This record gives sequence, structure tokens and C-alpha cells, in this order.
Amino acid sequence: MHSQDNIPVPVLRLPHFEGLELPAYATDGAAGMDVVSAEDVTIAPGARHAVATGLAMAIPPGFEIQVRPRSGLALKHGISVPNTPGTVDSDYRGEVKIILINHGETAFKVRRGDRIAQLVIAPVVRATWLKVDELDDTERGEGGFGSTGGVVSLGN
Repeated sequence: MHSQDNIPVPVLRLPHFEGLELPAYATDGAAGMDVVSAEDVTIAPGARHAVATGLAMAIPPGFEIQVRPRSGLALKHGISVPNTPGTVDSDYRGEVKIILINHGETAFKVRRGDRIAQLVIAPVVRATWLKVDELDDTERGEGGFGSTGGVVSLGN
């Protein structure tokens, strides 16, 4: 059994990964590991690209790797991960690619070796459906989008 603090993940470095660094935590308190690009690519405004990492991995059963944007790229350049968080399932063995989208106003150049996203390993809890004829009551009830407030300028 492994501690929740140290989950070994077998990683295969593909030929185009050569010379790059494996994903790593930038600080002791970091939740995500920075992953780098294994290719040069320019992403036009509004465009998306699945950026190669040059890595394939065997995530242990009961875990996933979540792919999250890097806050600096999002704030400074409008670069994000459109399916945030993206999920790499434990039974996937192909190359991990990071889907980036350019929400900015200018083309964005990704260079080989650039930190492009964060990888967070997380436990997966699987659900089973329990069919019922009615649900319990809550204070919120069927209140949906925006029903709990939060935008003062809109009077909510």
C-alpha cells in the first residue's frame, strides 16, 4: 500500500521527449506538477491544439491525473485548458497530450520545453446509481444556475 503522499506512477519517455525534464512540483506545497511541451507550435487566437508531452504513463488503478491550466499563462496570455480539469484515466497508455486554447488576442508560441499545464494525481471514487421514486428535500430544492446569489452588481 502506498501513502497518499507518494503514489508511484510508471512513466515512459517517448523518443521526442529526449532532453526534457519529467513533470515536477515547483514548490513543496504545490498540488500540481508542471508538465512541459515536447513540440514547438503556434496557437492562433481562438484556436486549440493538443500539445505533445512525449510521455505515456501507467496511472495506478483508483487514481486519475487531472490536467489543469497554469495560472500565469491564463492571466498573462489567455492560454487555458478548455476541458478543465482534463482527465487522464488509469487505463490509458498512449501519449499524454495537453489540449490548450488561446483565448488571447494574439498568436501564442509554445516552445519545446515550455511549462504548459499542471498535472494533479487524484483518487477516483466510483459511483453506483440507486433508483428512487423521489429525492429528499433541501433548502435549495430545485434552484439552479445563480439561485444562491453571488453577483452583487446583478442584484443577486
